[in-house]
Amino acid sequence: MNIPFLDNWRKRHGMSRGVAVMTAGRHDDEDVSQLLSECELLRRQAGSAGIELDDTAESLAAIDQLLPRWRDDSETQQWLGNDAGLYLGTVIVRTVPGAAWQVWPNGRPVVRLASGREIDVVAAGHDWALSGSPELSQLYAEASEA
Repeated sequence: MNIPFLDNWRKRHGMSRGVAVMTAGRHDDEDVSQLLSECELLRRQAGSAGIELDDTAESLAAIDQLLPRWRDDSETQQWLGNDAGLYLGTVIVRTVPGAAWQVWPNGRPVVRLASGREIDVVAAGHDWALSGSPELSQLYAEASEA
């Protein structure tokens, strides 16, 4: 969607970055994982390029090879950045022993590794959508070694 006054606002303030998970009281970790793993826009983009997102490190490497056609559309870039980060987090949580979603008090979802290190996967997804760097597969490799 192209709304001129928003484009001018974004030039002054930058893109909003992020996802928030808001719950009423306690939340079920499985429900949060399910919600964060949807990544509809990324799955659509990957599917149109013939890539199946099967929650593996190999699928992250395949995503890294997508042509960045979304960079001309700031709104798509924002949402794709969210989805890329959430998908990265989903792969880490499902495949790296001891990794789990952690929701900060402000609602920001991060991945906490067994070592205690927290990875802001949404910020990483935005960086990837904007510039292609760091690659999602590289971030996964770092998380799986920690």
